[in-house]
Amino acid sequence: MDVQRITVLGAGSWGTAFAKVLADAGRDVTMWARREEVAARIRDEHANPGYLPDIRLPANLTATADAAEALNGAEAVVLAVPSQSLRANLTGWRELLPPDAILVSLAKGVELGTRKRMSEVIAEISGRAEHEIVVVSGPNLAREIAQEQPAAAVLACSDHERAVAIQHACATAYFRPYTNTDVVGCELGGACKNVIALSCGMATGMGYGANTTATLITRGLAEMARLGAKLGADPLTFAGLAGVGDLVATCSSPLSRNRTFGERLGRGETVEQAQRATGGQVAEGVMSCSSIRELAQTNGVDMPLTDAMHRVCHEGLDPREAGAELLGRQKKHEWS
Repeated sequence: MDVQRITVLGAGSWGTAFAKVLADAGRDVTMWARREEVAARIRDEHANPGYLPDIRLPANLTATADAAEALNGAEAVVLAVPSQSLRANLTGWRELLPPDAILVSLAKGVELGTRKRMSEVIAEISGRAEHEIVVVSGPNLAREIAQEQPAAAVLACSDHERAVAIQHACATAYFRPYTNTDVVGCELGGACKNVIALSCGMATGMGYGANTTATLITRGLAEMARLGAKLGADPLTFAGLAGVGDLVATCSSPLSRNRTFGERLGRGETVEQAQRATGGQVAEGVMSCSSIRELAQTNGVDMPLTDAMHRVCHEGLDPREAGAELLGRQKKHEWS
């Protein structure tokens, strides 16, 4: 498979950064933006300052606010919208999708209500088989990638040839993609790390240091690995880019929306105050903590950090009380 014409549906930070990667890899890329003024800036000025200020976009990257125009002739379609709005958006685009195009998911989350991973939502709405969908995960902070800082990602698909096709389409001197056939593990890692990043941000907001952050990262990793094992993921996936890699980047960097959102909560702000301070944007982990918690409960998996984040974000639990509860849990063996 040789993928040359690619459409990116969504013009936020990560969608724009990934579109730049594809264009830098020599592909002809068209972005769809919800607002015409955003599309015009990308198309005419090669910039998207609302999301990636001071980043120059390649000349072979264009944009439109017309989804039909954007999707015409696409050989791959990258879905770059938030996880909780993916279903509604894809329902509107379904009839416009080219029948043979590879579908690529950038969204990291578990859908509220259905508890479905993003590739499952895409398969349901598009009518495509899951082996036709490629999932992108890994330590992918959009601004650093747009600045062409060295980074890697993992492309997961049960059809290895499709993963390789997207791998070739996005390989650049600064962006190194690997392939993986463990879609379940890669998607769970990408979703769960947002929740753990909230907890790390809260700890920072409360004035705690590196020991606390390291503890939360490693215990969070144990949680996601337990859930992954129950759902059939390969344990090695959580030691890779979609597990430890994404977890460390998202939990440690001030560029992480989830970490910075959690930091505001740790300083005593409410979810509503933190949302207003971030321009009305809610971090993915705020919603995913509830759906992942439901998924864990349904499958009998203990995820105390995820449960605590749900209670802080949606039941008014004070972050300091959550920390005290976690430290006061029954003592046990590390791997039990």
